[in-house]
Amino acid sequence: MALELRPNCEGCDKDLPPEATEARICTFECTFCNECVDRLDNVCPNCGGGFSPRPIRPAREWRPGLSVGERPPSTLRVHMSVSWDEAAELSARVRDIPPAER
Repeated sequence: MALELRPNCEGCDKDLPPEATEARICTFECTFCNECVDRLDNVCPNCGGGFSPRPIRPAREWRPGLSVGERPPSTLRVHMSVSWDEAAELSARVRDIPPAER
């Protein structure tokens, strides 16, 4: 199963096309831009996990059926499931715990 490659930052709604190098995802594929990840202190407001750079799906089909053209990104825009205030509360509680230990 391929990543959804969500089209936007869930925090600020900035466009994050499949080739965006500033897209960050958590283990549940919540998607945020670098600026929002910094604002969130690297704490996903939805699950409490940390973020990693989102992989970039190859534009060119190096292997049959495996490219952004053959497996297009999602077009469904997603937004945070909590308010920024609620996100700040969670960040304050867990930001000093390394993501691997949360």
